[in-house]
Amino acid sequence: MKLALFADVHANLEALTACLEHARSLGAGRHAFLGDLVGYGADPVAVLDLIARQAELGAVAVLGNHDAAALGRAGGPMNPHAEISLAWTRAQLGERQRAFLAALPLSARVGDMLFVHASALQPDRWTYVSGPVEAERSLGATEAGLVFSGHVHEQKLFYAGADGKPVPFTPVPGTPIPIARHRRWLAIAGSAGQPRDHNNAACYLMADLERLRLTFFRIPYDYRSAAHKIRAAGLPDRLARRLERGA
Repeated sequence: MKLALFADVHANLEALTACLEHARSLGAGRHAFLGDLVGYGADPVAVLDLIARQAELGAVAVLGNHDAAALGRAGGPMNPHAEISLAWTRAQLGERQRAFLAALPLSARVGDMLFVHASALQPDRWTYVSGPVEAERSLGATEAGLVFSGHVHEQKLFYAGADGKPVPFTPVPGTPIPIARHRRWLAIAGSAGQPRDHNNAACYLMADLERLRLTFFRIPYDYRSAAHKIRAAGLPDRLARRLERGA
């Protein structure tokens, strides 16, 4: 069973469809969406409708801070460009999209896996799991052997060492990583819709649950069209440039 995981799509339809197509070509049978489905990008309705259809087919989806803010809930501190995009996003969403977002949980447990946007420790605090200290706190908040999250916009992996302390591991895109059952793992999928590591290729993660392997991917997509839509919508040009530059 192959599970494809997507985080921080941020209303980027071009990036999401490219990642879904790639995952499908590799035989993904299940999907998970790790929050921040909207915000920043210009296709919130199309993205939410697509993910809602996947959820009807059994995909896991959890709430992100931008999703919460789009509903008028507390989403944590936002920069001015994010606030502008969220105000615009709220005006685009219909009842169907708002109802879908409102029903999303902060986290979801499936077997030995936990899906959460930020840290598993107080997920509504939207803490960035940016290093071993935050990874230890997140892993310590759950008994799940595999924790999948987003929020950081970069691909990261931590595993619990012999002393139980998380050890960072830098994934190489396209290279499978064996995940031994005797260890616990925290994998951050990276951002499908707004990468920030100076590489504009979309990010996603594939978990082969039968062969016990994780593979991080970078997928080229039509970022020019996504950026053009942002500008055409009158959203801050900075948001379009982030897609073009990957930062």
